[in-house]
Amino acid sequence: MKKITFFIAIICIFSFSSCSVYNFTGTGKIDAKTYQVNFFPNNADLIEPGIDRTFTLTLQEIIQNQTNLNLVKNGGDLTYEGEIVDYRISPMTATADQQASQNRLKIRINVRFINKKKEADNFEKPFEFYYDYPATTQLTGTTRTAALDEIFERITQDIFNASLAKW
Repeated sequence: MKKITFFIAIICIFSFSSCSVYNFTGTGKIDAKTYQVNFFPNNADLIEPGIDRTFTLTLQEIIQNQTNLNLVKNGGDLTYEGEIVDYRISPMTATADQQASQNRLKIRINVRFINKKKEADNFEKPFEFYYDYPATTQLTGTTRTAALDEIFERITQDIFNASLAKW
Protein backbone atom coordinates (compact mmCIF):
# COMPACT_ATOMS: atom_id res chain seq x y z
CA MET A 1 0.00 0.00 0.00
CA LYS A 2 2.88 2.37 0.76
CA LYS A 3 4.34 1.75 -2.71
CA ILE A 4 1.06 2.70 -4.42
CA THR A 5 0.72 5.87 -2.34
CA PHE A 6 4.32 6.79 -3.07
CA PHE A 7 3.82 6.15 -6.81
CA ILE A 8 0.66 8.32 -6.91
CA ALA A 9 2.44 11.10 -5.02
CA ILE A 10 5.32 11.09 -7.53
CA ILE A 11 2.89 11.27 -10.47
CA CYS A 12 1.02 14.17 -8.86
CA ILE A 13 4.23 16.09 -8.22
CA PHE A 14 5.36 15.75 -11.85
CA SER A 15 1.89 16.62 -13.15
CA PHE A 16 1.52 19.79 -11.09
CA SER A 17 5.07 20.98 -11.71
CA SER A 18 4.69 20.66 -15.47
CA CYS A 19 1.49 22.73 -15.47
CA SER A 20 3.28 25.79 -14.14
CA VAL A 21 5.82 25.75 -16.96
CA TYR A 22 3.55 25.25 -19.96
CA ASN A 23 -0.04 26.01 -20.78
CA PHE A 24 -2.29 25.21 -23.73
CA THR A 25 -1.46 28.42 -25.64
CA GLY A 26 2.24 27.54 -25.59
CA THR A 27 3.29 30.70 -23.81
CA GLY A 28 5.11 28.95 -21.03
CA LYS A 29 6.02 30.94 -17.94
CA ILE A 30 5.79 34.71 -18.44
CA ASP A 31 7.41 37.04 -15.90
CA ALA A 32 5.39 40.00 -17.16
CA LYS A 33 2.11 41.06 -15.58
CA THR A 34 1.00 43.81 -17.99
CA TYR A 35 1.09 44.60 -21.68
CA GLN A 36 0.29 47.58 -23.84
CA VAL A 37 -0.54 47.78 -27.53
CA ASN A 38 0.18 51.20 -28.97
CA PHE A 39 -1.84 52.44 -31.93
CA PHE A 40 -0.60 51.04 -35.26
CA PRO A 41 -0.97 53.91 -37.79
CA ASN A 42 -1.54 53.16 -41.45
CA ASN A 43 1.56 54.40 -43.28
CA ALA A 44 0.92 52.39 -46.46
CA ASP A 45 0.81 54.08 -49.84
CA LEU A 46 -2.81 52.97 -50.27
CA ILE A 47 -4.82 54.10 -47.24
CA GLU A 48 -7.84 52.04 -46.24
CA PRO A 49 -9.75 53.92 -43.53
CA GLY A 50 -10.24 52.14 -40.21
CA ILE A 51 -7.84 49.23 -40.61
CA ASP A 52 -5.35 50.80 -38.22
CA ARG A 53 -7.88 50.79 -35.37
CA THR A 54 -9.20 47.33 -36.30
CA PHE A 55 -5.70 45.84 -36.27
CA THR A 56 -4.77 47.46 -32.95
CA LEU A 57 -7.92 46.10 -31.29
CA THR A 58 -7.42 42.64 -32.82
CA LEU A 59 -3.88 42.43 -31.42
CA GLN A 60 -5.11 43.53 -27.97
CA GLU A 61 -7.84 40.86 -28.05
CA ILE A 62 -5.60 37.93 -28.99
CA ILE A 63 -3.17 38.68 -26.16
CA GLN A 64 -6.04 39.21 -23.71
CA ASN A 65 -7.70 35.93 -24.74
CA GLN A 66 -4.57 33.76 -24.74
CA THR A 67 -2.78 35.04 -21.62
CA ASN A 68 -3.59 36.28 -18.15
CA LEU A 69 -1.74 39.57 -18.74
CA ASN A 70 -3.49 42.85 -17.93
CA LEU A 71 -3.87 45.48 -20.65
CA VAL A 72 -2.58 48.93 -19.66
CA LYS A 73 -2.44 52.24 -21.55
CA ASN A 74 1.24 52.90 -20.74
CA GLY A 75 4.11 51.50 -18.72
CA GLY A 76 3.42 47.87 -19.64
CA ASP A 77 5.97 45.13 -19.06
CA LEU A 78 5.44 44.14 -22.71
CA THR A 79 4.93 46.76 -25.42
CA TYR A 80 3.73 46.21 -28.97
CA GLU A 81 4.09 49.08 -31.40
CA GLY A 82 4.59 49.61 -35.10
CA GLU A 83 2.80 50.61 -38.26
CA ILE A 84 0.95 49.22 -41.25
CA VAL A 85 3.51 49.60 -44.02
CA ASP A 86 1.82 47.95 -47.01
CA TYR A 87 -1.78 47.54 -48.16
CA ARG A 88 -1.78 46.24 -51.71
CA ILE A 89 -4.32 44.77 -54.12
CA SER A 90 -2.84 42.99 -57.11
CA PRO A 91 -4.08 40.59 -59.81
CA MET A 92 -3.01 36.99 -59.21
CA THR A 93 -4.31 34.74 -61.98
CA ALA A 94 -5.42 35.49 -65.50
CA THR A 95 -7.92 33.94 -67.85
CA ALA A 96 -7.16 32.93 -71.45
CA ASP A 97 -8.20 36.40 -72.68
CA GLN A 98 -5.71 38.14 -70.36
CA GLN A 99 -8.30 39.25 -67.78
CA ALA A 100 -7.66 38.91 -64.06
CA SER A 101 -9.69 36.09 -62.55
CA GLN A 102 -8.42 36.49 -59.01
CA ASN A 103 -7.07 39.38 -56.95
CA ARG A 104 -4.95 39.32 -53.81
CA LEU A 105 -5.07 41.72 -50.87
CA LYS A 106 -1.75 41.70 -49.03
CA ILE A 107 -1.07 43.57 -45.80
CA ARG A 108 2.36 43.98 -44.17
CA ILE A 109 2.78 45.31 -40.64
CA ASN A 110 6.07 46.28 -39.04
CA VAL A 111 6.10 45.36 -35.33
CA ARG A 112 8.42 46.40 -32.52
CA PHE A 113 8.12 44.20 -29.43
CA ILE A 114 9.70 45.40 -26.19
CA ASN A 115 9.95 43.17 -23.13
CA LYS A 116 11.08 45.21 -20.11
CA LYS A 117 11.59 42.05 -18.04
CA LYS A 118 13.74 40.24 -20.61
CA GLU A 119 15.37 42.54 -23.16
CA ALA A 120 16.83 39.61 -25.11
CA ASP A 121 13.29 38.92 -26.37
CA ASN A 122 12.96 42.36 -28.02
CA PHE A 123 12.55 42.41 -31.79
CA GLU A 124 11.51 44.51 -34.74
CA LYS A 125 10.28 42.69 -37.83
CA PRO A 126 7.54 42.70 -40.47
CA PHE A 127 4.57 40.34 -40.51
CA GLU A 128 2.39 39.89 -43.56
CA PHE A 129 -0.44 37.80 -44.93
CA TYR A 130 -2.83 37.86 -47.87
CA TYR A 131 -6.39 37.08 -48.93
CA ASP A 132 -7.37 35.95 -52.43
CA TYR A 133 -10.80 36.82 -53.82
CA PRO A 134 -12.50 36.67 -57.25
CA ALA A 135 -11.68 39.55 -59.57
CA THR A 136 -15.38 39.93 -60.30
CA THR A 137 -15.97 40.90 -56.66
CA GLN A 138 -15.30 44.37 -55.28
CA LEU A 139 -13.31 44.55 -52.03
CA THR A 140 -16.20 46.05 -50.07
CA GLY A 141 -18.76 44.92 -47.51
CA THR A 142 -18.59 41.28 -46.48
CA THR A 143 -15.67 40.52 -48.81
CA ARG A 144 -13.61 43.28 -47.21
CA THR A 145 -14.60 42.18 -43.70
CA ALA A 146 -13.75 38.53 -44.43
CA ALA A 147 -10.40 39.54 -45.94
CA LEU A 148 -9.40 41.75 -43.01
CA ASP A 149 -10.57 39.18 -40.45
CA GLU A 150 -8.51 36.41 -42.02
CA ILE A 151 -5.41 38.54 -42.56
CA PHE A 152 -5.47 40.11 -39.10
CA GLU A 153 -6.16 36.77 -37.40
CA ARG A 154 -3.10 35.24 -39.05
CA ILE A 155 -0.81 38.23 -38.49
CA THR A 156 -1.77 38.69 -34.83
CA GLN A 157 -1.30 34.96 -34.17
CA ASP A 158 2.14 35.15 -35.81
CA ILE A 159 3.02 38.17 -33.63
CA PHE A 160 1.78 36.35 -30.52
CA ASN A 161 3.84 33.27 -31.41
CA ALA A 162 6.99 35.30 -32.08
CA SER A 163 6.72 37.37 -28.91
CA LEU A 164 5.25 35.04 -26.29
CA ALA A 165 5.17 31.47 -27.56
CA LYS A 166 8.65 31.65 -29.16
CA TRP A 167 7.51 29.60 -32.17
